Amino acid sequence: MKHPEGKYAWTVKVGEKGQFVIPKEARDVFGIKPGDTLIVLADINKGIAIPPKNMFAHLMDTIFNQNAPKGDKE
Repeated sequence: MKHPEGKYAWTVKVGEKGQFVIPKEARDVFGIKPGDTLIVLADINKGIAIPPKNMFAHLMDTIFNQNAPKGDKE
């Protein structure tokens, strides 16, 4: 089955310490290198997301300003 362009899915196994390996293909697609710091976002209803590092600033702005009154947003 071919996936839609720009959409990917991989499976991983979680070890006893709660760790998992990000598949090489995913690391290549998102430019993840050894020593990189990743952000893990979680929503009890929507699940867990590990966005690409270049989305960090946008995500922080979205998270911290989503409920702010319109006059408080910069």
